[in-house]
Amino acid sequence: MGWLLGPRDDARPMTGVAARLERSFRNFAETFPLFAAALLAALAASKAGPLTLWGSWLYVGARLVYVPLYAAGTPVVRTLAWTVSMIGIVMVIVAFFR
Repeated sequence: MGWLLGPRDDARPMTGVAARLERSFRNFAETFPLFAAALLAALAASKAGPLTLWGSWLYVGARLVYVPLYAAGTPVVRTLAWTVSMIGIVMVIVAFFR
């Protein structure tokens, strides 16, 4: 209780679900800039179409599934959700180069 009421100068290590959510957020912070850049480039180049739309939905949907799977500590399905999100990014990039 003293730490909660104090200035919190000393950081406490996170464990369990909080630590997994932190790692999930860091992973999102690594992938989202690539997705956003690819999507904005496709839109700016007037390359938006079904491939861009489906790729975007795959990325967003898979990331929405990924977070609770990561928080729950589900190993294999979590990796599949991450892979689907990466496929979504690749689809957007392919649409840009078409």
